[in-house]
Order: sequence, then C-alpha cells, then structure tokens
Amino acid sequence: MEYNRRQVLAWAFYDWANSAFATTVIAGFFPLFLKNYWAADLAPTKSTWYLGNTVAAASVMIMLLAPVLGAIADRSGGRKRYLAGFMLIGVVATAGLYFVPQGGWFWALLAYFLGVLGFFGGNVFYDSLILDVAPAERSDRVSALGYGLGYLGGGLLFAVNVGMTLQPSWFGLTDQAQAVRVAFLMVAMWWLVFAMPLMFGVRETRKAGSLPLAQAVRQGFKQLRDTFHEVRRYREVFVFLLAYWLYIDGVDTIIHMAVDYGAALGFRSESLITALLLTQFIGFPAAVAFGYIGERWGTLRGIFLALFVYMGVTCWGYWLQTEWQFYVMAAVIGLVQGGIQSLSRAYYARIIPVDKAAEFFGFYNMMGKFAAILGPLLVAWTAAMTGNSRMAILSILLLFVAGALVLSRVRPVRS
Repeated sequence: MEYNRRQVLAWAFYDWANSAFATTVIAGFFPLFLKNYWAADLAPTKSTWYLGNTVAAASVMIMLLAPVLGAIADRSGGRKRYLAGFMLIGVVATAGLYFVPQGGWFWALLAYFLGVLGFFGGNVFYDSLILDVAPAERSDRVSALGYGLGYLGGGLLFAVNVGMTLQPSWFGLTDQAQAVRVAFLMVAMWWLVFAMPLMFGVRETRKAGSLPLAQAVRQGFKQLRDTFHEVRRYREVFVFLLAYWLYIDGVDTIIHMAVDYGAALGFRSESLITALLLTQFIGFPAAVAFGYIGERWGTLRGIFLALFVYMGVTCWGYWLQTEWQFYVMAAVIGLVQGGIQSLSRAYYARIIPVDKAAEFFGFYNMMGKFAAILGPLLVAWTAAMTGNSRMAILSILLLFVAGALVLSRVRPVRS
C-alpha cells in the first residue's frame, strides 16, 4: 500500500473532531451539569444512579451492535457511510443538550445516551479505516497520530469551554449555566466540521461486488455467529483480545472514575477540571511519541511499558492526599493513556485478516465496551464491601496485572 500523507492526515482528523465529545461532554461537563442543573431537584445518589445506568445501557448497546455493524460494513463496502450516520446521531444529540431546560434530566440523559451511541458506534468504522490509509509498517505511527490529534483538538476546545464557564462575561454569556449549554453546542459543531476531511479526503477501498444494504444486513447477522468461531481460529487475535479486554477495562475505569475519586477526597472542582486539561495536553505529544516507541522497541513492548506505568499510577492513587498529588497522577496518565490506546489499535490492525477488518474491529470495540461495564462494577462492589474508596481504586490494579500476564502469551508480530 502506498503511504499518502494527505489521506493519513484526513483520517486522523476524525480523532480531532470527535475527541471534543469525550473531553467536554463525557469526562468534563455532563456529569457535573446533570447533578447541578438538570437533576438539581433529585438526591445526588439518585442522579448518579441514573447516569450510571445510562452509560451502562449505551455500552451494552454498542457491545451488541458493534460486531454486526462491522460485518455489515465489510460486506457492503460502505464504512464511511456508516461512520457518517453514527457521527450525525452523535452531533444532533450533543447539539440537543443545548435545548434541554433546567430540570429536564430525562431528556438530557436521552440525548447523552444517543451521543454516546453515535460516538462509540462511529469508532467501529473509523478504527477499521486505518487499513485503507496506513501500510502495516506505518500503522503504529498513524494510529498514534490520530490519538495525538484527538488529545490536542479535544484539549483545545475543552480549554476554551473551561474559560467560558470560569469567566462567562468575557464571552458575552450571562452565567455559567449558559456557558455550559453553549459549550455543548460548540462540541457538536466542532465534531461535524472536523469530520469533513475524512469524509472527503479518505478513499475507501471497496471490494468488487459489494452487496446491497438489505442483503448485507442479512449476511451480517449470519457472519456475527460465524465470527465468534472465526476469532478463535486466529490464536494471536483471540489471546490479544482477551488481554486487551482486561487492561483497557482498567484504562477506561480510570478515565471515568478519576474525577469522581478526586471529588470524593474533597478536591475542588476547579482543580479537577484543570487536571483534566493537563492530561489532555500532555497526551498529545506523548501519544505521538508512543508511535515512535512502537516502531523502535516493538508495539508489544510499548504496551507493556504503558501497563507498568498504569500499575504505578493505581498504587499512587491509593495514597493520594493533596491536590498537587492529583496533578502528578493526571500528568502521568497523560503520558501513557493515548499511547496504550494507539498501540493497541495499531497492533490489532496488524494481526487481523484485512478482508474482515470492520467485522474484527467490531469485536475489538465490543470488548472495550464490555470492559466499560465491568470495570465500574468492580470499583462499586469493592467500595460497597470495604466501605473504602481508596481500596476501590486499588482494585483496578488487578485488571492491569491480569492484562499484562495474558499479553505475555502473545507472540510478537513483525511489520
């Protein structure tokens, strides 16, 4: 495959586009705004329960749909078309948050559910398109570029959004509530505009004799059943997916729980938001650097490096006492978060059959979403049994250790 810089950059800019949703909406403003604005009349534990169930429901939906969507895309040859569809669902839902009135927690959660569905559903097809723009020997660097641009783009918009909430008058806004609502609208516009380079700049490799949609759907469901058996035929794929399921569980749980954990320790909201910004901006150069680490040291060694750092971060989190220590934890997470995600995607793309890329990436995303359900449950049950939030965070260490042990059974594949 010929390496085309323009196509690679066009593909990577979708990370720049949709990462704004992950930072401003998922990790940043939605949980706080739900509790303090849309569900202010509910008990805090009640709104948390609703939010947790909404996230779990969206994760289950993607977990079930991802392999089917991937199989359909492989057989119909229309990955970009399906990516556009899910992207529009996410964009419209995110823009809809601007119009949800105070007290309208049900509609806010519904819009959030659809936004998460659009975000993760679109990633099934976005991830698989790496095979259309990157030869195997460049996949580490290309995947890392995507994650790096995601951290930079999402961080830039998030920084502006944080400034809007801290000083609404500087932006011609009346108060913080209006600033947050406008931020949701900005995320939707950002996502839509910066998705255009991929839509118009990436040439998708279409197979001869691609099937009509209806026939592709029927065969896609049939393929879903067969793929469970197919994945097991590829030993390296099967073992790698098992390892990925374990360690990405820990990564995703830290992403979702870090701010809540800091709040439980009594840290100020301003400090938690600043720590998120720190993670984003460190994550950009670090994710790109991990692409070079993967090429020079080997992709699996790069993943192991990130896993060992995460083990240390988890232990550090258990002993957290002050806000500056939380900043240190956020900075270290920024060093490896994008790296472990980008190298995992690149290595998986290298070991799967090319003609079943979207189908196999459907399983890849399914494993990630299944982990997003189990990880928070592990933390919740540990907290319930021990009554100690520090022990709950420390329980994540089990996922990283188990993931590393399984990953050690994967044989390295050369480019």
